[in-house]
Amino acid sequence: MKEIATEDKKRSPISWVPTLYFAMGMPFVVLNMVCTLMFKGLDVSDTQIAFWTSLIMLPWTLKPLWSPLLEMYKTKKFFVIVTQIATGCIFGLVALALHLPNFFALSIALLAVIAFSGATHDVAADGVYMASLSKDDQARYIGWQGAFYNIAKIAATGGLVYLAGMLIDYYTGDLTGLSATAAAAAKHNGTVVAWTIIMAVIGVIMVMLGLYNAKFVPSEKAKDAAEKPDFKQTMIDLGNVFVDLFRKKHIAYYICFIILYRFAEGFVMKIVPLFLKADVANGGLGLTEKEIGLCYGTFGAAAFVIGSVLAGYYVAHRGLQKSLFSLCCVFNLPFVAYTLLAIYQPSSLWLIGGGIVLEYFGYGFGFVGLTLFMMQQIAPGKHQMAHYAFASGIMNLGVMFPGMLSGYVSDMLGYQNFFIFVLFCTIPAFLITWFVPFTYPDKK
Repeated sequence: MKEIATEDKKRSPISWVPTLYFAMGMPFVVLNMVCTLMFKGLDVSDTQIAFWTSLIMLPWTLKPLWSPLLEMYKTKKFFVIVTQIATGCIFGLVALALHLPNFFALSIALLAVIAFSGATHDVAADGVYMASLSKDDQARYIGWQGAFYNIAKIAATGGLVYLAGMLIDYYTGDLTGLSATAAAAAKHNGTVVAWTIIMAVIGVIMVMLGLYNAKFVPSEKAKDAAEKPDFKQTMIDLGNVFVDLFRKKHIAYYICFIILYRFAEGFVMKIVPLFLKADVANGGLGLTEKEIGLCYGTFGAAAFVIGSVLAGYYVAHRGLQKSLFSLCCVFNLPFVAYTLLAIYQPSSLWLIGGGIVLEYFGYGFGFVGLTLFMMQQIAPGKHQMAHYAFASGIMNLGVMFPGMLSGYVSDMLGYQNFFIFVLFCTIPAFLITWFVPFTYPDKK
């Protein structure tokens, strides 16, 4: 463990763990979901939204490749603070870019830089957490870590999306008596102003977090030249870790498993918010940003937490090997609900909210199975943490590629047929989960 300053040792982790992991969650959630709703409101096609907002998530998959380099330059705290402030400033540039004619291309380019900054921040933040806390404290504050990461998710998908809806209503104003062309222009302008404010708010939040964490995040002792790892040796060690991963028993099957387990979700992830926002005449449900924010930020968040907690007790009672297939079933159950919503297009917010609750409960419940499988079947060994990181990266690639194609498939088939298509995409997950071998049996 790195040497920490005496003043930092006396400072309670409560003063910095929550803000550190809130700052970790905010950019990821904004890029992954909030921006899809923003671009939908600005009349970008589903194909472009799904492709580009999926592609820019790539740095979170590739971050293990450059994480060793962070050990060679400066300190982990330095990268935490720089990336938080840089992310905030770039969100400010996104706010300005929305007013330009080629706003979509510029925004995507800026969001890609934010993705790289956010992924680098994640590596450094986890490094600070592990270097600054004893193993007992790591276990003691892991709940705070997860809680504030998910609070960032609720704040973004619930609070900020709801605020965007309020601002759109305010700046759009009364469109009564306007021609169709004038009404569309007024609505577009109001939407641009509303999302400009939201992006600026996110930028201010990230900069303020950076300034706060600059004071409260513990400082490690800077390494002198003799202590810094050699670049060539670092790359050799990274290669050895990678080779050892592929020498593990059943690893080819396991890679296929972690890709296919979330294959159907990869198609649905980007399309569901677009489906909720799309007009009823175009096959959607016609919800406003306020309604989407309300459903995601309250009922959805609660269902996710309940699903995750219940799954933990369920697996602890039965063991992962006996539980995995049922977890997979619950994970894929929400796709049936969205198919029914697409077919019947109900107007009741309670029915639609019920579908969102089922989605989040199923995601929270079923995702526990995949996480534990990677921890217990893929990660064990000499390079446990690194192999878990690689497994997580491969899993994210498995979601990213169908996500990139989802907009094209949705535009080609329409929402109703798209969700029916997704039901067929769940079949590989069921098959590979049923037959997956276990290298390490559950302990009695």
